[in-house]
Amino acid sequence: MVRSIVSVLLLCLVMQVAHGAQNNIDGVRIWPSTDNTRVVFDMKTAPEFTYFTLKNPHRLVIDLNDTKDSFSLSDVENSGNLIDKLRYSTPKNKSSARVVLELNRDTKPSLFAMSPEGAYGHRLVVDLPDSAPQTLPSLTASTSSVVLDDSTSVRDRDIIVAIDAGHGGHDPGSVGPAGTFEKHITLSIAKKLESMINKERGMRAIMTRSDDYYISPNRRPEIAREKKADLLISIHADAFSQPQPRGGSVWVLSMRRADTELGRWLEKSERHSELLGGAAEVINDKSSERYLTETILGLSMDHSMATSHDLGNKVVEELKQVTSLHKRKPQAASFAVLTAPDIPSILVEVGFISNPQEEKNLNWSKYRERLATAMFNATKRYFKQVPPDGTLWAQEKANNRTHKVRSGESLSLLAQRYNVKVSSIKAANALSSDVVRVGQVLNIPST
Repeated sequence: MVRSIVSVLLLCLVMQVAHGAQNNIDGVRIWPSTDNTRVVFDMKTAPEFTYFTLKNPHRLVIDLNDTKDSFSLSDVENSGNLIDKLRYSTPKNKSSARVVLELNRDTKPSLFAMSPEGAYGHRLVVDLPDSAPQTLPSLTASTSSVVLDDSTSVRDRDIIVAIDAGHGGHDPGSVGPAGTFEKHITLSIAKKLESMINKERGMRAIMTRSDDYYISPNRRPEIAREKKADLLISIHADAFSQPQPRGGSVWVLSMRRADTELGRWLEKSERHSELLGGAAEVINDKSSERYLTETILGLSMDHSMATSHDLGNKVVEELKQVTSLHKRKPQAASFAVLTAPDIPSILVEVGFISNPQEEKNLNWSKYRERLATAMFNATKRYFKQVPPDGTLWAQEKANNRTHKVRSGESLSLLAQRYNVKVSSIKAANALSSDVVRVGQVLNIPST
């Protein structure tokens, strides 16, 4: 009799524990991007699931074992157009939940579970590659950009700077101790830099992303190329497992990665014309095409990397006036966003978001503006000295006179001699002080 009572009590206990272990959907987030939509289900415990797809109409059906269906799917925000509706359907059994994603077109879904990490708990991730990729506003020039009409000379074009706000959408980047997402910091700084560039005569900014959505790292330099950018600046915030590291840094493409990328471009002969421009039209001898292509691409990459280093040094000089430096010289690394052989590219780490003080600084709008100003000033200084051919700045520089500084000469003396203002000479040469050195060649602007 006693044994029977104990057995019943144990059975009740097991049933109670099992009931208490039932999973819940705590939240659902949808992240649309240009070619993929990600759906994230926040779960109470690790999800156990199976799924299948249906056609006519297109649907993805997910069965979640031992899960309640109490979370409201009708309130989930969805700004994309791949998913038409989220709803529940009749489950396999009373202890399960069946979620249906009604789709507007065919897709090949990929589902996987993720363990708790940072601010996130257990998750079920659903990736839906889009069979009809959409064009998002970020892939166009800024709305504040000037549209050229037929009467505008193509020789006096703007210098185009592509600004890449790191991470976005379902990829938050690093997360600070107070919960700050890197993706929000980078986008804010990018927009401030965009505004500064678009206010500068002869310059124009385009954004790889202008809102909170995901773009793959390899896609970002492609956007810069499509918009014929003269420079790509990718903005990130560093992180480490310990809170002590701090300071900004600038990164350029390593030679090892550059050699690899050059090889990949050479293997894709159908893309040669994208880099060679008019030169591709005169390369008709198939036996020598590869060697000519390799030479021209090699020269293009050498120029891009030299430009990246020169600009990187100027960004470091400007950053040290705003924040401490983690690295005092540009560093080389194999970042995918830096791999365009024909576009000078730098990656700027604005600080360690994992450092509590720097996270606090990065959450201050004025501080983010100072970081953007540092990048803007460095970019302007560089292009004032070496403007790309065909740009307004290149034309203005060609019209300017030059003077080689001799012993005993000063800016005020030169301004008097050429009947121009000291401030005009400083602006034409991107000088931050009145000091000049013997042998320095100065551009003397027109009166």
